[in-house]
Amino acid sequence: MPNLCANLKWLFTEKPFLERLDAAAKAGFTAVEYASPYEYSAAELRARLDVCALKQVLFNTPAGDPADGGGSGLACVPGRQGKFRDGFKRALEYAGALDCGLIHVMAGVQPSDVSYETAAAVYAANLIWAAEAAAGSGVRLALEAINQRDVPGFFLRTQEQGAALVEAIGPDRIGLQFDIYHCQVAQGDVTRRMEKLMPLIAHMQLADAPGRNEPGTGEIAWDFVFRRIDELGYRGWVGCEYRPLGETTAGLAWRKRYGLCRGRMS
Repeated sequence: MPNLCANLKWLFTEKPFLERLDAAAKAGFTAVEYASPYEYSAAELRARLDVCALKQVLFNTPAGDPADGGGSGLACVPGRQGKFRDGFKRALEYAGALDCGLIHVMAGVQPSDVSYETAAAVYAANLIWAAEAAAGSGVRLALEAINQRDVPGFFLRTQEQGAALVEAIGPDRIGLQFDIYHCQVAQGDVTRRMEKLMPLIAHMQLADAPGRNEPGTGEIAWDFVFRRIDELGYRGWVGCEYRPLGETTAGLAWRKRYGLCRGRMS
């Protein structure tokens, strides 16, 4: 059965970041993901993961400086190819040190003075370069579509847009990061899209909509969604990337409600 992993950007924020790893382990998680490891040395993170017996599942490429065209990634931003490549090389180094098999390559926000066609060409070229750079490392790239309400102007907007890139570059080197919350907000019809795209999905994430809180607090029919994930044979990780309504550990009662205990779907 697929495993749930804790997203430490969103969960256990009652504690300083490094203490969140211990909190995740105590809450029954066996793996973690988060947006950025770069504020800490890879050695420090590796040691903390080992002490907590946690697996590092995924993290993002450097987000970049909003004043310099970044903030949500640089992959689609013309003129920032050098910074993107430097950031990706750094991400690869961290992935190797942390034994992390997935890097989310953040598409970035399409600049207002740049056409879609130009941004798409830059994005595709950067992805192809990154896939080549990661060849032989054991690291697979992941692409995530993000809804326009949360990140206006984010280049990768739909699951199908991401899937087309995965198919073009090769699903052995790159996969779809299927975020249930973003799909619901941006497109809806979540399980039909999941069914169609499952062969390309490398990672999944969850939060309820519209508030991006824990499952059971919004409009998504989680009993059905979790059942379909299982029936479709997904055996990867499902990242808990939601904003707890209250204290994180107390809010984890949803796992028992849906038959998902101690991080593992059952």
